[in-house]
Amino acid sequence: MVARAIELTAPWHDPLVIASADLRPLERRVLALREAGVSDAEIARRFHRSPGYVKRLALLANARRTGPDSPDHPSLTPIERRVLKWRARGVRPEQMAWRFKRSPAHIERVERLARYKLDRARAGA
Repeated sequence: MVARAIELTAPWHDPLVIASADLRPLERRVLALREAGVSDAEIARRFHRSPGYVKRLALLANARRTGPDSPDHPSLTPIERRVLKWRARGVRPEQMAWRFKRSPAHIERVERLARYKLDRARAGA
């Protein structure tokens, strides 16, 4: 399947091109309907949403994704991100364990898994 590219200008950054494969199904459908010339009010009616919601969805669907699940970043869980952040500050697993209500061994496993995910993402990139 060839991913179609959609271009839209967001007010806070340059024009972006996002592959439709990176979009959620609702975002793909709304953008396709807008491209076909269907009004925001009609799209909103079809999806039981407000026209403002449709406009925001279209704008945000084309914004650069930088969160943990973006194609640019591996999918780290919140605890993995926090453990790596604390470890970067020099906090030992024994000191973190009580904060997360987990054993030091668990914190070490979480850290190893997070580093493994990061290494795989770097190797694949």
